Amino acid sequence: MLFSKLSQYFEKLESTSSRLALIDILAELFGEVSKDEVGMVSYLLQGRVAPFYKPIEMGMSEKLVAQAMARAYGVEREEILKDYGKVGDLGKVAENLSGVKRHPERSEGSQDSKKTKSRDSSQARNDKLTVEEVFKTLTEIAKISGDGTVEKKITLLSGLLEKMDGISAKHLVRVPLGASRLGIGDPTILDAFAKLKLGDKAKRPLLEGAYNRISDLGIIGQTLWSKGIKGVQGLDVQVGRPIRSQLCERITDPKAILEKYGGVAHVQYKYDGFRVQIHKEGNKVRLFSRNLEETTLMFPDIIAGVLKQVKAKSIILDSEALAYNPESEEFLPFQETTKRRRKYGIPEMQKKLPLKAFVFDIMYLDGKSLMEESLVTRVKSLEKVIHGDEVLIPQPGEMVKNPDRLQAIFDDALTKGLEGVITKRPDSKYEAGGRNSNWIKLKRNSSGELQDTIDCVILGYIFGKGKRSAFGAGALLVGVYDEKKDEFVTVSKIGTGLTDEEWREIHKRADKIKVSKQPARVNSILKPSVWIAPEIVIEVLADEITRSPVHTAGRDENGVGYALRFPRLIKFREKDKTAEDATTVKELVEMYKGQFKK
Repeated sequence: MLFSKLSQYFEKLESTSSRLALIDILAELFGEVSKDEVGMVSYLLQGRVAPFYKPIEMGMSEKLVAQAMARAYGVEREEILKDYGKVGDLGKVAENLSGVKRHPERSEGSQDSKKTKSRDSSQARNDKLTVEEVFKTLTEIAKISGDGTVEKKITLLSGLLEKMDGISAKHLVRVPLGASRLGIGDPTILDAFAKLKLGDKAKRPLLEGAYNRISDLGIIGQTLWSKGIKGVQGLDVQVGRPIRSQLCERITDPKAILEKYGGVAHVQYKYDGFRVQIHKEGNKVRLFSRNLEETTLMFPDIIAGVLKQVKAKSIILDSEALAYNPESEEFLPFQETTKRRRKYGIPEMQKKLPLKAFVFDIMYLDGKSLMEESLVTRVKSLEKVIHGDEVLIPQPGEMVKNPDRLQAIFDDALTKGLEGVITKRPDSKYEAGGRNSNWIKLKRNSSGELQDTIDCVILGYIFGKGKRSAFGAGALLVGVYDEKKDEFVTVSKIGTGLTDEEWREIHKRADKIKVSKQPARVNSILKPSVWIAPEIVIEVLADEITRSPVHTAGRDENGVGYALRFPRLIKFREKDKTAEDATTVKELVEMYKGQFKK
């Protein structure tokens, strides 16, 4: 497929405001790609050249991309950055510049001047530029290192831009910046796969299980194209490829939890840190976050703990990491723990904030997946393979049959400064990517008042008035995730909980992902001043959940949904949670039903 044709499809996807239309366009697109191209197209739709878990980054800042554009179009970099400041999208700037005659005399140097060409010339050459050629060049840019890295990256990107029409240039430029504006979630791509290859998007679950095990849309597509659905369902867990984390629902009544589990529950403390999935193959250890990002280099202390404490050739473990104060022997709050998620100054921060990893599950051991085994069996394996508790602290949990005992463990967790407990069905499998009642959070809650927090996604912001007009944003429109429909639905507007500096920061961050129209995956009656891509996750506390005709979360046939009363922002969670990991509509409804129960 020609990259120009792919870009035309990207243009259609960007302009639609209907998720069903997105699926149709994607199915049409994938109907034209070969088995060799489907993986590349899948990654490009995600704005990448590799799955999320591979640490392959383009390594090009806005200024470097602008420099490549300046070289390709024969204009000054400062002029491009000035236009970028007005438009807010370097892709749009590239589209505009590619449609005008180049001016060699205004380029950044004589060498660049010789490379400039007219739009007609570049458009003619674009007819021969394939998706594979573009993908390989972008991959090459990402892998360049050593002496002359910057110059090589600029040269390769400008070389592609010289050969492209405006629409192709717009979508190309967004890839190295990680600024794709297509608004497509992974479930939507799986829907398109299912519609095209299985005849019905409703058959997405047939693909979803394998995707949750291997976290790689490209491999799913390649396998489906070459081996069909049987091949996809045969894809299994592999050390080095993160498994999508199993997630929790929440219930506020210990007695109701035990009744749901048939009278017995497995109980573990709930730690407020960040998820770390541990992969070990021989002496090689890799770490992954909840949102599939590789975090190996950030946490050398956990790696050392794994190599010392884990007695297995190959293993995959699920854990929660917390910062620890060795002087006071206390675990630190989430805000302190997240300071360890950094790319620089790691040794210094390691000494200041050492980590402990509470290991609560095992999914793979010495060449065999344990995900189909019961929780009880997995816990027994977990106890055998981890020796000591210097860094990795195994969490075997406790089997509980009495509501009073469950309440006592919960109260003990609160006195330790923890969030609460996780209760699990003893005979349950590890369901990658699943969010169901097999795992239930029991967190702080009391009669008539919503004291549990809700993870919301920022969908847009409303311009500020008075003092807040200086901040650019005065209120946030936020929503939760409807996993059945793969869309984000509104639940509140938030105007409290942020300092003046945080208002300025949220405006700055939101403007980097603002979009010109309501995203296709956002279902909202309210219209903010500015829409943004649903990416930023925040933790919100509210007095209670109420019914509302203006919000779309859980909206019924009478047009009445659910809303948060007196919401305030507690903290940002986007570093350890993707938008799809936010609170779901199902959870919200359960919290609404349970908030006034004693």
